[in-house]
Amino acid sequence: MDNYKITVLPGGVRVISEFIPHFKSFSLGFWINVGSRDENSRNNGITHFIEHMIFKGTKNRTAKQISDAIESYGGYLNAFTSKEETCVYVRGLENNFNLYFDVLSDLVQNPLFKDSHIKKEAGVVIDELRDIEDNPEEMIFDKFEEKIFAGNSLSYPIIGTEKNILSFNSTLLHQYHKKFYRADNLLIVSSGCIEHEKIVELAQKSVTLKPGNSNQKRKTFVKNFAEDFFVEKETNQIHTIIGKTSFGFNDERRTALKILTTLLGEGSSSRLFQAVREKLGITYQINSFLNSYKDVSAFGVYYSTSEKHWEKVHTIINREFNKIVDGKIKENEIKRVKEYLKGNTILSLENTTNRMIRLANSILHYGKILSLEEIIKKIDSVTKEDIIQIANEVLSQKELVTITLGSKNKSINKAA
Repeated sequence: MDNYKITVLPGGVRVISEFIPHFKSFSLGFWINVGSRDENSRNNGITHFIEHMIFKGTKNRTAKQISDAIESYGGYLNAFTSKEETCVYVRGLENNFNLYFDVLSDLVQNPLFKDSHIKKEAGVVIDELRDIEDNPEEMIFDKFEEKIFAGNSLSYPIIGTEKNILSFNSTLLHQYHKKFYRADNLLIVSSGCIEHEKIVELAQKSVTLKPGNSNQKRKTFVKNFAEDFFVEKETNQIHTIIGKTSFGFNDERRTALKILTTLLGEGSSSRLFQAVREKLGITYQINSFLNSYKDVSAFGVYYSTSEKHWEKVHTIINREFNKIVDGKIKENEIKRVKEYLKGNTILSLENTTNRMIRLANSILHYGKILSLEEIIKKIDSVTKEDIIQIANEVLSQKELVTITLGSKNKSINKAA
């Protein structure tokens, strides 16, 4: 990541690129600093809906012309919405860069938002919503963040609600687009065989978005509580998350928290995988996770198992929590986890899309590009004492939320 350059254009557009001359391909992303966190209860889901709608036609291209312009030249076009950002990106070969840049620029600046298109796409997004509701593994994570972030817009699901989706119209989408799709809210990020100066030149010619003043303020979240929730749903397995809110990207302690999370339940060597799946064979899925935002994270352990084994798995997880809080961690275990994290980080750099995403997230979350050396140094600097201290803060039974999803039954409801 040493070959990156950053240019801020007069309107506030930031161009970030990493030139890799020996590659024949590139990944280019247009990032807009807006996500479901910037919504309210009445328009929740609109950011994700706009991400869908920009592919349905612009002032210059039909939906078919958009896809043809990329795929007819061997490229790949996609987009995603998170709680804090929206990204439209393309992956392709060097000689098609100008065309791909023009397509992305057109998509983010000139969407039509025709009411007939909106009505049709609403049906598609509602089907996507129902797919999530049919999938307990996805649904429980939305329910978990809904509970731990209650009272904050982070609690809203990215996809929104059926009622809101059906209420969207052209006027509403154009107003929201104008508010957030601004020059000072746009990052153009590239990794691969394209030189920085070429990207800057194209951005100066193509991007006509104006800077704005939306007073985009994200409420910092500070709230922790211990509570148990049961979500009734007809399922074959019982699904559970045990967790809480914790440190976000802007907190130096997050690296130690990431090591703790990995030690607990990431990978087949982790404590929970070994203790529950390998030794007892009573669950297929058990893993820890850390969903991070700028000022806060959602930390937890997820597992699914039969009703018969639910309480036993729950007990083992709490036992492992207590062991770590009591300092029962070996140095060679910490070393293994650090090497695992460093290895995953380095391996991810083999892919230009991963590198592009890393560049954008680094700017959005830290305000600067973190080099590979800095990341490795942060991992290596974490001590056993740091991990134990973090464990005492995040594994406290007084602040852990347990959410369980499954068919209504007395034993689970009582145990939870």
